[in-house]
Amino acid sequence: MDVSQYLEIFIDETTEHLQSLNEQLLILEKEPDNTDTINEIFRAAHSLKGMAGTMGYKRMQRLTHDMENVFSEIRNGKMNVTAYLVDTLFQGLDALESYLACIQETADEGTEEHQDIIDALNSVLAEGLGAEKKEESKTENSNVEKEAEPAGETKSLTKYKELTFADYERHAMTKAVQEGQNVFGLTVEIAESCLLKAARAFLVFKALEEIGEIIKSVPDVQDIEDEKFELDFSLILLTRKSMDEVKQAVMAVSEIKDLGIGKVEFEAVEETVLENKTVAKETSKAVKKTDSKKEKPAGAQGKQAGKPVVNRSVRVDIEKLDVLMNLVSELIIAKNGLVSIGSSEGDNRNDASFNEQIEYLERVTTNLHESVMKVRMMPIESVVNKFPRMIRDLNKKLNKKMELYMTGEDTELDRTVIDEIGDPLMHLLRNAADHGLESNEERVAMGKPEVGSIFLNAYQDGNNVVIEVRDDGGGINVEKVKNKAIEKGTITPEQAETMTDQDVIDLLFRPSFSTAEKISDVSGRGVGLDVVKNKIEGLGGDIECRTVLGEGSNFIIRLPLTLAIIQALMVELSNEKYAIALGSIQTIEDIPVNEIKYVQQREVINLRDKVIPLIRLRNVLDVEPAETEPESLTVVIVAKGDKLAGLVVDNLIGQQEIVIKSIGKYINNNKIISGATILGDGEVALIIDANALV
Repeated sequence: MDVSQYLEIFIDETTEHLQSLNEQLLILEKEPDNTDTINEIFRAAHSLKGMAGTMGYKRMQRLTHDMENVFSEIRNGKMNVTAYLVDTLFQGLDALESYLACIQETADEGTEEHQDIIDALNSVLAEGLGAEKKEESKTENSNVEKEAEPAGETKSLTKYKELTFADYERHAMTKAVQEGQNVFGLTVEIAESCLLKAARAFLVFKALEEIGEIIKSVPDVQDIEDEKFELDFSLILLTRKSMDEVKQAVMAVSEIKDLGIGKVEFEAVEETVLENKTVAKETSKAVKKTDSKKEKPAGAQGKQAGKPVVNRSVRVDIEKLDVLMNLVSELIIAKNGLVSIGSSEGDNRNDASFNEQIEYLERVTTNLHESVMKVRMMPIESVVNKFPRMIRDLNKKLNKKMELYMTGEDTELDRTVIDEIGDPLMHLLRNAADHGLESNEERVAMGKPEVGSIFLNAYQDGNNVVIEVRDDGGGINVEKVKNKAIEKGTITPEQAETMTDQDVIDLLFRPSFSTAEKISDVSGRGVGLDVVKNKIEGLGGDIECRTVLGEGSNFIIRLPLTLAIIQALMVELSNEKYAIALGSIQTIEDIPVNEIKYVQQREVINLRDKVIPLIRLRNVLDVEPAETEPESLTVVIVAKGDKLAGLVVDNLIGQQEIVIKSIGKYINNNKIISGATILGDGEVALIIDANALV
């Protein structure tokens, strides 16, 4: 069966299950006796194993099965949750995530076995079950092996002889015989005392799949996994191994009571072989004929086609789709109304009806925009729910006690922004853990709680979402940063004397700037905060840092709700039209020319006791200057965090809802121009990035 069509679904659901396992394991580590958590973990692991098996990812299935065995013993009360066990399980989850990453890239899980993790899991399982249980298993295995020898063959099971085969199964067996393989039928009986029949059956399957190929089982694999069988099951194995080697592989599994095995005999081998050769020959001709028309081999194209598109899907509430459907229906009604009016001629045309239909159309499109926005929105939880696990690992790696507190996980952002914000937040949290929080001893000496606190808060503020990453550590030592900047040649001593504390803190966002005394694999390489700033500004947002020495630091990120459609102020420079995002505009002022002052040879205005620098957009955008200087200037006051700037424009056109279009690499000065939009008359207007100008 071709399962490539289910690949995207598999990736999405596997990601959810792995995240659920991470979250539940964190709870289990703190609450080892939480029955609900244990059951939830077992269900997620079982689902993950079944999905991997269905898709044919054997390595992923095997590792998940070994983890499921451990979860099962914990659920049955036969094992206790220890710190080493949790660490091992987390390593297993990391390995599964690496498999998933390979599948996302190539639609294949790769070749890494992660045998060390499998051995650790089996070791933990063996120790957890206790020595007495192991002795029982050894004794039982010894007895069973004796019974399985030829002398006791009367006790062997022969249910495999009753199996019937489909044409494709006969074909597989015929081909195996043709290649010199053995076709064995097996019937395996599990001991009555076994508590996990499905687990033992799966171990048998795993052992046999390592030495051959199973082409049939009765009951089928799903029923065996769900324990929908008595104490025995039958299967057909294709292998190059001998019968004795197959016996040894099965009887190595504990709690197997009896085994029946024999060579399978089936009819019309020669006829089938001849028939298969004929079919193969015809197929070969057809394939060659088809390939000659293609530029690439079929195999290469098939693999490319099977490669999944990562992170392109959004789960949508059916109610939101119903709203969209209703709005599209209204859009069609509005269109039909306009068509009807347009088809009227001369005096029959009703201008009042036309204007009414235009207003109706405007209302529908506005509602449609809002509805589509809601469909694109996703809770930020999908990004931040992986961070508790990261802080838990940093806790051990840095030998610091710390806790992560998160609020506002249900705050929604556009999917495009969600996909990009994960790495910047991870950088900030790692910095808070490594640089921000003091060591346990230092905190106690300063009278602080030994356990440091890191806070991740998200909330909506108008058309923006604000995310704060805060810690209760030592804060940023401004003098230390200043001295480091002078030492690295970033600033001169003269510049340092005139810089405010905020100016010094902003140096931390410079490329390759770090105050760390030593480099670790957590931070200190100077590739963190500049990456964070560039990524956030690339999303149309901004970041600022507030700090108090000895009390902690707070990094504040502001992001637009969406990158697709925005409210903008349309302005004019000469005959050219530009758009400025409404979210960054504070106010619009009419400033007389005689009120312009100069500070360090730069034009500024004093507006309500604030000194605001002026930026003449004509000069920035190389627009022809006006022939005569007007008596007053139209100034659009924009803000980036606490910083303000006044953009001088010629005329104001008005507020408008615009669709942002990417301009690619056509304009090199992409720091100032964030995109373009097409106006109602077909004219293209560039969108000015106020953050870059400020």
